[in-house]
Amino acid sequence: MTLEKIHLDLVAPGQEILVAFFRDVSASASELLQKQLFTRNPAFEYAFIDATSIISRAHLLSAVFNAVNAAATDSLRTPNVHSEIVISLGPNNNISDAYRRWGIQAGKTSNLIVVKVLPTTSSESDPSSPLPSTPEKVWAHLTEHLQGATATPLTDEELAKTTDWAAKVRKYYKLNGVPALDAIKDEVAKRKEMERMVIMAMALREL
Repeated sequence: MTLEKIHLDLVAPGQEILVAFFRDVSASASELLQKQLFTRNPAFEYAFIDATSIISRAHLLSAVFNAVNAAATDSLRTPNVHSEIVISLGPNNNISDAYRRWGIQAGKTSNLIVVKVLPTTSSESDPSSPLPSTPEKVWAHLTEHLQGATATPLTDEELAKTTDWAAKVRKYYKLNGVPALDAIKDEVAKRKEMERMVIMAMALREL
């Protein structure tokens, strides 16, 4: 099972956060998942993120932390913590742009990151509930609807294979033509600096 349970500092110890990474997602699967989001089907309450716009684990987990913290402090700007994760990836407060740029796109998203924040209250996390409220149920639910997709470890090395730096990362975070970046000749160092600037932009948006 390639479903990872992650721990974030300063998040309540009982809060379970699960992440998975799927490649080769079919057009029909992405269409189905986006449709369930639009209809607000509670069984499909996940953060579905287009992996081509994600730089690294640190980039992704920065958004997850911001969203979980917003939920804990009753300061969500969207219907739930999962949609909040998606908009937390943006450098500004344009919610529709964030959904379009970082969220799943029907027929287009073939590399998909899924984040599930499990409920903490006993009634919501009842093992007998038909909703995917345990790691086992979440994995079974995802693989049922992502048949044919390749479950992949969520590592920086695997993410690097799908990141679209030119058309997405540099464009979405307004990093084109930045002198400090253009002066860096080593590509690895340049991408590390872009990661730092992206996470900083996300953090400043929260102020």
